[in-house]
Amino acid sequence: MGIGLAGLCAVHCLATLLLVSALGLGGHFLLEENIHRIGLALALLAAGGAIGWGYMRHGRLLPFVVALAGLALMAAALVVPHGPNEFVLTLIGVVLVSAGHLLNLRAAG
Repeated sequence: MGIGLAGLCAVHCLATLLLVSALGLGGHFLLEENIHRIGLALALLAAGGAIGWGYMRHGRLLPFVVALAGLALMAAALVVPHGPNEFVLTLIGVVLVSAGHLLNLRAAG
């Protein structure tokens, strides 16, 4: 679920960049602030649950730290203006959260 949410976030970022800049479409929906807040809330729930549960099972801290760094970058993206900085912070954050989930899966297996 966490990796899927991270993927949707990445698709949202890329779609926003492409549709809004190239075609001028979807700006009212794709740039809506609540989408980012809701996405971060969902990421916090999914990562908190999955990574926290994984840590309790396998005791490895690396997945937790990587995912936490990603969530922090995603949260930081909420306080910068729309634009390249927001995009980069969010995308790197999403990649780190996904990596945290993958590390968590490997540690549990």
